[in-house]
Amino acid sequence: MAATWVFGYGSLIWKAGFHYDERRVGFVRGFRRVFYQGSTDHRGTPDFPGRTVTLEPLTEATCWGVAYRIPEEEKKIALESLEIREKQYDLKVYLDFYTDEASSIPAINGVMVYIGSEDKKTNPNYLGPASLDEMARQIAVAEGPSGPNTDYLFHLEESLKQIGCEDPHVTDLVAAVRRVVSTKEGA
Repeated sequence: MAATWVFGYGSLIWKAGFHYDERRVGFVRGFRRVFYQGSTDHRGTPDFPGRTVTLEPLTEATCWGVAYRIPEEEKKIALESLEIREKQYDLKVYLDFYTDEASSIPAINGVMVYIGSEDKKTNPNYLGPASLDEMARQIAVAEGPSGPNTDYLFHLEESLKQIGCEDPHVTDLVAAVRRVVSTKEGA
């Protein structure tokens, strides 16, 4: 039996939460990371959802993150944990994972990826696009059982820096949230 690979592009980058025997930095093609997924169970509540990342199809885009190799003997426990953790994401897809931008040959075929689609019938927590300021105001005040939504955003920014990735969407959102927070503190 083969091992299973899982791609993390949000909190899985810094907190896998399952046993793995290999971790690789790389990317998937044809998707970009966006803060369009509502979180009512981790970084927000049903009354005031937080915003977390999902993937949005975009032909020329790449989304950097990490792939984890789950050994066969750990697969059942790891996947049960992931299914609970990622329960607000309605799609599970298998994508090719690359480690070299110049290569057309994937480093790993078929990594498992959780995605929150824009289909409100299957993903009632999809928030969709909003202005940078609107997203920043929401993230600045949302909080759930896993902590403040700002912690999620700031951990993501730091984790992306650690793997050598700069994501303009994340960078712009961090700056906007810091402006909101500093304005509230100065009020």
